[in-house]
Amino acid sequence: MGWLTNQQIETLRQEAEGAGVGIIDTALAKSWISTLNVTQAKAAQFGAEVVDLGELRISDEAIAAVSRNIARKYKVMPVALNPGSIRLAIADPSDLDTLDTLHHILKQEIEVCVATEDALDAALSKYYGGGTSGEANQFIQNITQGEVDMTEFQNVAVTEDDGSEVDADAPIIKLVNSIIVEAFKLRASDIHLEPLEKRFRVRYRIDGVLQEMNNPPKRLQAALISRLKIQAGMSIAEKRVPQDGRIQMNVVGKSIDLRVSCLPTNHGESIVMRILDKTGLKLGLAELGFLSDDQQTFERLIGLPDGILLVTGPTGSGKTTTLYSCLNYINRPDRKIITVEDPVEYVLAGINQVQVSETVGLTFALALRSMLRQAPNVVMLGEIRDIETASIAINASLTGHLVFSTLHTNDAPGAVTRLIDIGVKPFLVASSTRAMMAQRLVRKICKKCAQPHIPSDSEYRTLGIDPRTVGEVNCKKGKGCNECNKGGYRGRFGIFEIFLVDDEVRKLINDRVPTTVLRARAREMGMRTLREDGARKVLSGLTTTEEVIRATVGDDEQIT
Repeated sequence: MGWLTNQQIETLRQEAEGAGVGIIDTALAKSWISTLNVTQAKAAQFGAEVVDLGELRISDEAIAAVSRNIARKYKVMPVALNPGSIRLAIADPSDLDTLDTLHHILKQEIEVCVATEDALDAALSKYYGGGTSGEANQFIQNITQGEVDMTEFQNVAVTEDDGSEVDADAPIIKLVNSIIVEAFKLRASDIHLEPLEKRFRVRYRIDGVLQEMNNPPKRLQAALISRLKIQAGMSIAEKRVPQDGRIQMNVVGKSIDLRVSCLPTNHGESIVMRILDKTGLKLGLAELGFLSDDQQTFERLIGLPDGILLVTGPTGSGKTTTLYSCLNYINRPDRKIITVEDPVEYVLAGINQVQVSETVGLTFALALRSMLRQAPNVVMLGEIRDIETASIAINASLTGHLVFSTLHTNDAPGAVTRLIDIGVKPFLVASSTRAMMAQRLVRKICKKCAQPHIPSDSEYRTLGIDPRTVGEVNCKKGKGCNECNKGGYRGRFGIFEIFLVDDEVRKLINDRVPTTVLRARAREMGMRTLREDGARKVLSGLTTTEEVIRATVGDDEQIT
């Protein structure tokens, strides 16, 4: 090919024979030719094309066609997948045994192209993992460097699907860590890993809204899920039934818990992780979103000596956070407070917290019965789920205990109907409950980029406000900045509906009246609905009309 003269070749032959090595190796050692020259010569000899793997964009389909262990064992890189054939890059096109073996393993015709050994090593590390080079590997390392404390997982053995062991610095482990770290930095409450037909989707729930992130390649799906299941203490052999687990780790110097749920779906196992920042719960009642009049009412309620206070709302509406804030508010040395939870989400100093464990028979009912012998002043029950826990909670309230708990209902008056449906007698509901509070979470306008905004007449009417009666208001809207990730919102707070139980309401409960009658009585007593409370906060410049409309149902939309 004109790179060496006949005289140089003769010199190389003499030196190679004297040293007992090959002519090519001698020429490389003397830098008379480069490895690229050798690759080009081999390709020319066999009529193959030389490819630059660093410049190519290789599809996921091509990578998926050759498994990681096959690619590494035979040192080949899939370049393109065609109907009935696959194009492979190899360093030595003269290795016919390898090409014949790959033809039988892959059951496809092999189209050969040639790449240097260094380029093959870099490509294998980049696309299949397991090396220390490659841009993706470096990117993951930069994200997680010094941010995740891995001491808890040092003795955990991790294996790939093909049975090969993975070391603690493997790219899969770094990728899992980077997903968790990024979610924590963006203040996400949940991480959703969802296997779809042709991609593996990662979404974070930030301020209550799911946002799609950069998705890992589909080929890494099995390895990522296996890694998370190992960390959460689940069985990686069982892929047909749902599993639950928990991961504890230190991220950026903070201790966090991840509640992990694994659910089999059509295209693989879906994993959802709820992020619980143990150090992050220091909320007072004002931070929850109460306006001054509602805060005074609520402070009076949680200062009562006995009775039940129920917080209602769907999953993810902040009920548990509200109850923890109540406990923080009334937590004094002269009060004994015991909670029964499944699971204990946040550790509170000075409070006795009991973790329910069905595996050892410690149910809500058993824990409640036992805790009443501990002579508490205040009891918090994570959730009223059945007649047994409801009866014990009501009996506790009737014997001089203040009981906090949650229910899954859409509004405050609906909690009465729910308790009666569970099986509690109406006179017990009437005599024990002091108040019921429904709540929802809405996003807070970002303070950095908030700008004055005037809602339209239709928005006012949807909120139940007559535009003609609106005077000077302080409505705002976020423009979007780096602080709020261009969304215009940062953080969330609650909107509330407080239903106080008086003698007239007790009589109505005893008479088993429908929820609509209870609701009408509550409105007569001055109860503001969720939408009305949201409207006040829109006019105060705390949130937007879109948020309140999204989170609430108007009074004329109530289903009777």
